[in-house]
Amino acid sequence: MPGAKRILIVEDDESSRILLERILESVPTLEVTLADDGDAAVSLAGKERYDLILLDLLMPGMGGIEVLGRIRGGSPNSKTPVIIVSVMDDAPTKIACESLGVSDYIVKPIRRDAVIAAVKGAIGS
Repeated sequence: MPGAKRILIVEDDESSRILLERILESVPTLEVTLADDGDAAVSLAGKERYDLILLDLLMPGMGGIEVLGRIRGGSPNSKTPVIIVSVMDDAPTKIACESLGVSDYIVKPIRRDAVIAAVKGAIGS
């Protein structure tokens, strides 16, 4: 769709990934791409430009903090807004994410209203 905002969802849990995809695809101005692990996310973010990235923290292999660091460290998405979507709700994790410039932090379980509000706040769509 011309003029659509491109969003990358990085989530290893299939049910959470599908839920996020369905929530965001319900907004006509959004175009969603999925990554099921950190390696796929870094690869996609290294090749394509996104308007927003939704990123899980707890993934096998490369975790979300490392993914975020790599994206921020040198990719076409180094300045792209990132929203963390995680079960982790502790201050040190949130501080670490803030230091890497996240736009928002959503604690699971995923709620449609929280996701839509965070996305609209990050990209104005």
